[in-house]
Amino acid sequence: QVQLVESGGGLVQPGGSLKLSCAASGFTFTMYVMRWYRQAPGKERELVAGISTTGSTNYADSVKGRFTISRNNARNTVYLQMNSLKPEDTAVYYCKADRFGARDYWGQGTQVTVSS
Repeated sequence: QVQLVESGGGLVQPGGSLKLSCAASGFTFTMYVMRWYRQAPGKERELVAGISTTGSTNYADSVKGRFTISRNNARNTVYLQMNSLKPEDTAVYYCKADRFGARDYWGQGTQVTVSS
């Protein structure tokens, strides 16, 4: 069955870094656009970054220059490198697999907390 399993979240001080991973299985990873979303308490889920099947990337304005999304097709894994973290980056981070004309898939989420 389809699985998206996020890992790498945790507690980090402001200015610190974390690298999230999302391991995919059960579908053809290379055919899917991969995206990271986040949802803070009391807020709507928002798009953080996306990477196409050809490696093109896009980012929310709030994370440009600090976050980097990448994918390793050989490992069926998408990553989110997060640097210069701020308290407002605190949220549950989710990965999502998208393909036009097909159903999308979500992971279960990983908590990121930025606090001193």
